[in-house]
Amino acid sequence: MPQLNVADFAPQLVWLAITFAVLYLLMAKLALPKIGRAIDARAQRITADLDRATKLKDEAAGALAAYEKALAEARAQAQATIKAASERMRKDAESREGALTKKLAADTAAAEGRIRAARDQAMASLAHMAADITKSAAERLIGQPINDATATAAVAAAAKERA
Repeated sequence: MPQLNVADFAPQLVWLAITFAVLYLLMAKLALPKIGRAIDARAQRITADLDRATKLKDEAAGALAAYEKALAEARAQAQATIKAASERMRKDAESREGALTKKLAADTAAAEGRIRAARDQAMASLAHMAADITKSAAERLIGQPINDATATAAVAAAAKERA
């Protein structure tokens, strides 16, 4: 094996140094600057992306705050609208209830008046019928006709005794 030949060590070491120097210069002048530029570009892109993400996060936080504020205002406005509507409906119900109460009172009074009139008419009719029955019964019992005034007076006297 030529690498293990001691007489060939010196030229091998020279060629090793020359090859190392050439490869070092190629790497230092060509490859490493390209790699450095790629790393710098990637770092700049990452920094820009992080900055943009931070800005978008801040904008999203601002939009969320604005949304929550608008939502709270909408809820407050809805509550106020509901309160106003319920108050308006309560007042409408109270006014309708008052009008209905007045109407029912008037209808009740009118019905009571009709009932009194019907009762008075029935009582008058009853008194008249009682006088007719009394007249007919007395005529059958005594066999003589009785005038209407006598029969009416007898019914009135009987009604006073019972009352």
